[in-house]
Amino acid sequence: MHHEDEKWFYNQATGQVEQGKASSFENRMGPYDTREEAEHALDKVKERNEAADAADEEWED
Repeated sequence: MHHEDEKWFYNQATGQVEQGKASSFENRMGPYDTREEAEHALDKVKERNEAADAADEEWED
């Protein structure tokens, strides 16, 4: 089994978590080491966006 086939991905189109590269790269977020990490992919995106927005605000001040 290829290493990436063991990883988990979040499919943005379906909202489902998948193991391996089961869907198109256009809809796939990851890889994640665990199913749980993939299930929380959107939470991680939100956290990163908030941090980036805060950094932008600091830079603009």
